[in-house]
Amino acid sequence: MKNEETQVLHIHCADEKGLIYRITEILYSHGLNIVNNQEFVDAKNSYFFMRTEFEGVDGIETITNDLRKVLPTKAHISCTPVGNRSVVLMASKEPHCLGDLLLRHKYGELTARVKAVVSNHEVLAPLCKAFDMPFHHIPAAGIDREAHEASILDVLANYAPDYLVLAKYMRIFTPSFVERYPHRIINIHHSFLPAFVGASPYRQAYRRGVKVIGATAHIVTDNLDEGPIIAQDVLPVNHSFSADEMAFAGRDVEKNVLAKALKLVLQERVFIYKNRTIVFD
Repeated sequence: MKNEETQVLHIHCADEKGLIYRITEILYSHGLNIVNNQEFVDAKNSYFFMRTEFEGVDGIETITNDLRKVLPTKAHISCTPVGNRSVVLMASKEPHCLGDLLLRHKYGELTARVKAVVSNHEVLAPLCKAFDMPFHHIPAAGIDREAHEASILDVLANYAPDYLVLAKYMRIFTPSFVERYPHRIINIHHSFLPAFVGASPYRQAYRRGVKVIGATAHIVTDNLDEGPIIAQDVLPVNHSFSADEMAFAGRDVEKNVLAKALKLVLQERVFIYKNRTIVFD
């Protein structure tokens, strides 16, 4: 008897004629029902991406093996059931991104199970208490970065999160920490990257006299604020805005971009290829 759970199939490989036909023929031969399909070809690199939602799964391994027989060598194939992922949120002192995600979670807008919040400050504990969300304060003052991260990892081991979401968590992780969650740490940066990386981007933007400010949600890598970009948005400003006023205006952009990026990731709509993303919105 077939399990009617919806699955998301990701395929990326060298482009060839007839790929879509070959893939969909295999799914049809297994009696699967395609409910959504999107594809893209990077013409410059002759590289193919396809995201397919289907129902009626019985034997993913067999389906994957059959797909490998008709796809180019070194094709990347993954199949993931649609469903709630586990997430741990991390934040420092600012409440807007964290509060927005907790509110969305409470009312079922996130296809995720938010398990806990981790912070290097106590400021946001009352906010988490209001949502009955476990809050872990792991202070960073007075200890080295590796020791602090070891304490974080001890807490995370209790939750085994699929993703970490940095909802204005104002610390930089070491490469060894990032390695524990490859392509599974999502950060919100308060500028339209690649402009104004690092600290105080609104002050950098003010000094530059920009006419738009923005926010960027990206995957965390070893290179500061240079990971693959998932989502971005901007907001117009003018000469009358101070740096603080830019920061205040930018909060809505930040929280909306982070929520959009998390939704895209949770719905398996993001391909990471080299240091770019292919996003099927």
